Amino acid sequence: MPGTTKVAAVQISTTTGQLEQNLSHVRALTEEAVARGAEIIALPEFFTGALAPSVEAFRVALPAGNNAATDFLLEVATTHRKYIGGSLLVAAGNDLFNRYYLATPGGKLHTHDKDLPTMWENCFYIGGHDDGVFATELGGVGAAVCWELIRTRTLARMAGRVQLVITGTHWWDLPSNWPAVPHLLRSAARTNRELSEQAPVEFARHLGVPVIQASHCGTLAGDFYLAAPSNVRLPYRTFFVGKTQIVDGWGRVVAARNTDEGPGVVVGDVPLGRVRTTGSVALPDRFWIPKLPVLHRLYWTHQNWAGKGMYKRLGRRSGLDAAAANAAMGG
Repeated sequence: MPGTTKVAAVQISTTTGQLEQNLSHVRALTEEAVARGAEIIALPEFFTGALAPSVEAFRVALPAGNNAATDFLLEVATTHRKYIGGSLLVAAGNDLFNRYYLATPGGKLHTHDKDLPTMWENCFYIGGHDDGVFATELGGVGAAVCWELIRTRTLARMAGRVQLVITGTHWWDLPSNWPAVPHLLRSAARTNRELSEQAPVEFARHLGVPVIQASHCGTLAGDFYLAAPSNVRLPYRTFFVGKTQIVDGWGRVVAARNTDEGPGVVVGDVPLGRVRTTGSVALPDRFWIPKLPVLHRLYWTHQNWAGKGMYKRLGRRSGLDAAAANAAMGG
């Protein structure tokens, strides 16, 4: 198709704490995306392994310099002349970050640290402060990670500056193992799925540029911390929602794969660059792009608080130790 670029988004199913196994899984799916001719490839948030609070989950942390995951991204980018990006948990200095890496055919690694950890992700890392816009041979490329896609300040930092947005998500659902919750909060669960599926669509409509979003699928298990000062917690079993999708600048879904379809690759052709004047879809005058339900806002506030406490007590040290242990794997 004239004037378009072939892009791919990869949907993965990882095993908690199994770094090498997860990278092998991602590599196989990436090879499929390359074989299908994609020039730009999106991997999910935390593509080295999904994160829910547990001892095992920290084992995927890597040093922020060259590591097994960034070596893989650079290998794909330079060998096959592709752009490929995804995020992972990394240690830098005395803290951990959710760092998005975009590798280019010329061997450059652009980075963006997710600005605000989402809920229990506060157990694992702190937020960054960069604008998430990369100057590349394609033009400006915006990196947005999961719930960054539903915040107005992410739109504000990218407006008029990007030709496309590459992103990954790690969006989980309500607990499936708490008695009565799945039945009583059925409506909330439906809204949660709708929010996750509409996030890249609305983001593309506001900016007028394509959005490539990769996702996790399958189940997720960990702990739900009840308070910042203590280790009191409940077991939490859930699954990923939403879908991996490629959206054009008009907000039309070009290709998609629901999380219940399992791991796989979606490929589509999109024109890069703005297809409408930025601002033709009004920017909401609020923190969130959608009208976030009360339950989501309460969950967000409580888990941010509880997670930050766990990070100070246990999470930072666990992540730094794991990153040091994994340093020998690559780089």
